[in-house]
Amino acid sequence: MGVSFNQDRKQFHLSTINTSYLMEVVLDRHLVHGYWGKRIHTPDLKCFVDLYEVCSFSPNPEKNHKSISFDTMPREYPDYGRSDYQSPAFEVRLEDGSHVCAPVYKSHRIYKGKEGIEGMPSLYACEDDVVETLEISLVDDLFGLEVILHYSVYEAYDVITRRVTFVNRGNGSIQLKKALSANVDFYQNHDFELMNLYGGWARERHISKIPIGHSTHVVDSKRGASSHEQNPFIALLGPKTTEHVGEVYAMNLIYSGSFMGEVSVNSYGGTRMQMGMNTIDFEWDLLPSTSFDTPEVVMVYSHEGLNGMSKIFHKIYKDRLCRGHWQDKVRPIRINNWEATYFDFDEQKIKTLIDESANLGIELMVLDDGWFGQRDSDSSGLGDWFVNKEKLPGGLEALADYANEKGMDFGLWFEPEMVSPDSALYKKHPNWCLHVPNRDRSEARNQLILDMGRADVRNYLFSALSQVLKSASIRYVKWDMNRNMTEVGSAILATNKQKETSHRYILGLYNLLDKITKAFPDILFESCSGGGGRFDPGMLYYMPQTWTSDDTDSYERLKIQWGTSMLYPPITMGAHVSEIPNHQVMRMTPLHTRAYVAMAANLGFELDLTKLSDEEKSVVKSHIDQYKRIRKTVQLGEFYRLISPYENNCTAWMFQSKDKNQVVLFYYRHLAKPNDLEPKIKLHYLDPEGLYRLEDGQQFYGDTLMNFGLRLPTMTGDFDSVMVILDKVK
Repeated sequence: MGVSFNQDRKQFHLSTINTSYLMEVVLDRHLVHGYWGKRIHTPDLKCFVDLYEVCSFSPNPEKNHKSISFDTMPREYPDYGRSDYQSPAFEVRLEDGSHVCAPVYKSHRIYKGKEGIEGMPSLYACEDDVVETLEISLVDDLFGLEVILHYSVYEAYDVITRRVTFVNRGNGSIQLKKALSANVDFYQNHDFELMNLYGGWARERHISKIPIGHSTHVVDSKRGASSHEQNPFIALLGPKTTEHVGEVYAMNLIYSGSFMGEVSVNSYGGTRMQMGMNTIDFEWDLLPSTSFDTPEVVMVYSHEGLNGMSKIFHKIYKDRLCRGHWQDKVRPIRINNWEATYFDFDEQKIKTLIDESANLGIELMVLDDGWFGQRDSDSSGLGDWFVNKEKLPGGLEALADYANEKGMDFGLWFEPEMVSPDSALYKKHPNWCLHVPNRDRSEARNQLILDMGRADVRNYLFSALSQVLKSASIRYVKWDMNRNMTEVGSAILATNKQKETSHRYILGLYNLLDKITKAFPDILFESCSGGGGRFDPGMLYYMPQTWTSDDTDSYERLKIQWGTSMLYPPITMGAHVSEIPNHQVMRMTPLHTRAYVAMAANLGFELDLTKLSDEEKSVVKSHIDQYKRIRKTVQLGEFYRLISPYENNCTAWMFQSKDKNQVVLFYYRHLAKPNDLEPKIKLHYLDPEGLYRLEDGQQFYGDTLMNFGLRLPTMTGDFDSVMVILDKVK
């Protein structure tokens, strides 16, 4: 397994425990895709693909080989302009104004392990990992452009990653117009469904599945961020694929900026799947002797349905994407003051909230927006990262010490990438924000975006944030970002480099995140972008959890957390119990259901605990105690989806501990129905011969729970729910 190469036939075979990926070099020149799917033996074939002459509308780039046309040949990394009429994986503009590039196979190398990407996040490999990397060099000798395709094979994790490096070895400048990270051509495979995760603010990562037909589909973000609207993910589903059976081919881009994923079907029935950075606001001036790296795509094949796909993503992201002190540690139960107070708070009000939280067993107090500068609303103060002593006369140190005395940690909200026009920072440095000369600067939430591509901006932010984080015992940071890019321009870039601005912004952001998280390695950083507007692998590389959505309504959260779980494990999801009526949709849901939805991720609270009755406080404390009992299973165990909220009047999912000795089932009924039968649910992925005990003492064998099912307690009213804990006793 790993990477093998047949020198005589110029054939590559990349293999994991369950997956094979085949390529070959035709005529010692053209890199062709052969197969991606369930693991197979290397076929004993002279050529992986059929080569035959077709009509004159599919031109032949090789004059002496009429059977070769890029219109029909499944290509590994297609260029532009030479008889391939589907979307290219890359495009250049050369100094003579032409766009045609013709790189051919020159060489390759195979090595143990995996190299990182300078300045960008990617999966990493540990010393004892069984990981091999293949680099294939394609070269256009006419202009000296080298295109290096990188493939890393994580054998035990069932994952293949891909990225590309462009190197200018010529004497002239080369303008990169398009530089995708991965391309897969499926030979005569068009009976797929396209799956993606769509949404908007407060309704992120909903499931979409559509037949691809004979057409082109684009899933993308043009916002300068991975976005609420689309996640950097696409998957092709085979016929009749479900949560538990069927084939899935998935790509997820480790990148936090604008992206694109495209699926198209040509006239011969071939399906092309691509992913990488969006071309809408991208160009890169590749000067002689310089190189450019694309972000990395994580490719997953599953023949065990969507749960099989998710299990692979969850494990690799927990083990080889997230890093640092908090990577595999249970996360604290927190209280956030935002929906409890908004901007209207002072030191005593926060201390009272700490008192109530400590009495209930909450472990972390998070002070949200409004603690700094002249920040009494969202109209001013961003960029002025110093404590507002009128609100907090004792400073952050007094609050942190008070929380510590009560047995709690203390955390803080920041929005470092933004600046308010009404701020001391903006008045001093008005050109530090993204802008275009002589154009109005569009505001959103009364704020502009700092140019993270500038070293002086990053240096200021690192210094200002470091001073705050050193001023008190701060154990948690919520890093927010509440708007997307407009007027994308930089005051420090030359005219011909302005379309590099958005990518340089992301590189600058990663640089700052790397620096600040290394300087404060014990702090738990949580990323946020108006909730889940930047829930992507790039951010998880630096911050091991993300605020899943600003929508805290438990019914809405079922769909959001279900869709998010397609790629991202529950330990990466922040989830809060909030007030009713809910502040986003004004829905009334029972307290236990709000808790059970939040307990299926990293549990927190976002309400005024001081207003709860004694009975409600007792219920909250019981939920916190329950969560502490199941926390390791939820955060560190395996997660499986059972009943989808998209097609049913209920939702169900389950967790299984690492040692397989605890199972936690959550079942949520949406709307009550008259004269309805009591629910029964079939569990999955248990030990058929294992004996499982309920809290009331009943015992069932695993095969009974998976085939006959488990009867659940009586449901009453809308939005009722139940949590079931099973302990394996044999």
